[in-house]
Amino acid sequence: MILDRYLVKQFLPIFVVAVSMFVLLLCLIDLFANLWRYLNYEVPFREIMRVSYYYLPKSLSYATPISLLFAAAYTLGDLYARNELTSIFSSGIPFRRFSLPLLVIGLLASVFSFYFDDRVVIPTLKMKNDLSRVLLQQQSEDKSNIVIKARQGELIYSVDYYDHSARILNGITIIEQSPEGKFISLVRSPRASWTGEHWALSNAIIYEWVDGVLRTHPLQNTDIYREQPDTFRRNQANAGDLPARDAGLLVGDLRSAGLPYIKALAEYYHRFSFPSASFVVMILSISMGGRFKKNILLMSLLSSLGAAVIFYVMEMISMMMAQLGYIPPIIGAWFPVGVFIIIGLSLLGNAKT
Repeated sequence: MILDRYLVKQFLPIFVVAVSMFVLLLCLIDLFANLWRYLNYEVPFREIMRVSYYYLPKSLSYATPISLLFAAAYTLGDLYARNELTSIFSSGIPFRRFSLPLLVIGLLASVFSFYFDDRVVIPTLKMKNDLSRVLLQQQSEDKSNIVIKARQGELIYSVDYYDHSARILNGITIIEQSPEGKFISLVRSPRASWTGEHWALSNAIIYEWVDGVLRTHPLQNTDIYREQPDTFRRNQANAGDLPARDAGLLVGDLRSAGLPYIKALAEYYHRFSFPSASFVVMILSISMGGRFKKNILLMSLLSSLGAAVIFYVMEMISMMMAQLGYIPPIIGAWFPVGVFIIIGLSLLGNAKT
């Protein structure tokens, strides 16, 4: 439809300018927040720019919803100020139908945000954090001193260091206990290698009760230790720093081991709820777009920032409550989205048409 193409043509340039402005602003905030540290350690300018470059995808992820909100509100407000919306309404086209292309853009942006965060933002943010730690001479994150529970807590692994690339456990101790928590045996091995199906222990020694006496003897080759290698890797990670699939597996690992998993589950649900912000803000922006006839640029910018701040603060509070166990994780992740959808639909119902 001609009007659909016209609306999109009006919207896209404003969105590009807005997203560029907000990305630049977020990058500058991150840069100046750490600038004194870079100067303290005499970090070269080129390396500082590398850190900022790796932060660009995360900035884009944060800036997209705000930019969509601003661009849609400004576009519709500008059309209303030039009386173009009045002409469209006079021709019998409802406001909901006219603004449908913007809703489609918001929906597509939500889908894009999910895959963009999963495949681009998480790896580049990790690269940014790793590089920052090196430049600022901070202690690097390694997979050492790992302790995990498996099989509902019947097995406890203590590992000095896990080499993920080679899939080797160094300095491994395995404690086996009954479901009631009674000690059964303890296995020690300097090294364990993943065969593809189980962990092969080298020079393993087992301590176990025999006729009421704790005895020790070499452990023969066994294939009973089948915990997946990524279990040791994920156990040291935050669910928010993992792709959605790995975050789901982490929740499963923690739950099967009998460890606290509420925080990880909340982060897992948040991975799906956060990208939907693009669609939510589109509903808000459409409902606010025709309300400003004067100072459209300023009012659209202020309303966009105000709505974004309220949304992110509400999201932060609900996620904090979910992670602490005060509310269910799924409610903590989706409650702000639901509230803003209801608000947007209410405002849209009262919008001029």
